[in-house]
Amino acid sequence: QVQLVESGGGLVQAGGSLRLSCAASGLTFNGYAMGWFRQAPGKEREFVAAISRSGSSTSYADSVKGQFTISRDNAKNTVYLQMNILKPKDTAVYYCADSIQIGWPVRPSSYGNWGRGTQVTVSS
Repeated sequence: QVQLVESGGGLVQAGGSLRLSCAASGLTFNGYAMGWFRQAPGKEREFVAAISRSGSSTSYADSVKGQFTISRDNAKNTVYLQMNILKPKDTAVYYCADSIQIGWPVRPSSYGNWGRGTQVTVSS
């Protein structure tokens, strides 16, 4: 049974940083691309970042380029999202997900398993 468990969310002031982690189990981790998505209240889930199986390639939403960094440690079955210079508009529940597709898929429909999410709240 595949499990993806996010952690690292919390309340932070604008301009602060957080590092999210997503620990995966029940799958051959290096056989999956991994992605981060977020969903704010009243809004649809949106793509944030994705990373290829090896970690050599990444993709970001325009809204977070230069601000967020996705990485992975295949030895630890974990993917990370480093979030810097956080803004109130970054407030959302952040989800990680896995994808069997090659590359760095950006559509939610490309992903199979999802974690339960971790809340990130940025105060002004």
